[in-house]
Amino acid sequence: MTIYGKIAVVTALMALSGCQSAGNKGAASAAVDPELDRCGASQYQQYVGKPLSSINDVRFEGPVRAIPHNSAVTMDFNLNRLNFMGDQQQKITSVYCG
Repeated sequence: MTIYGKIAVVTALMALSGCQSAGNKGAASAAVDPELDRCGASQYQQYVGKPLSSINDVRFEGPVRAIPHNSAVTMDFNLNRLNFMGDQQQKITSVYCG
C-alpha cells in the first residue's frame, strides 16, 4: 500500500469515528423542555421512591402540593406548581408540574 493509500485509510477511520454516537443517555441526562418544567420538577426527581414526608423539611420557591393516594385535589392546571404524587405506601411515585 502506498503512502496515499495509508493516508486515505487513516482519514476514513477518523471521519467514521466522528460519526460515532455518545451511547445511551439515561433519564437524568434527557433534555427537559423549559416551558413544561417551569416549576423545576426535573430537579426533584431524586425524591421518587422516598416517603412523602421526606419533603416536609425542604424549602421550595413556588407553590407545592403533596398528593397522598386517593386524595381529592383541585383540577386546576398550574405549570408553576410542583406536585409530589404518593402511592398506597405513602411513597412518592412521580414529581411533575401542574
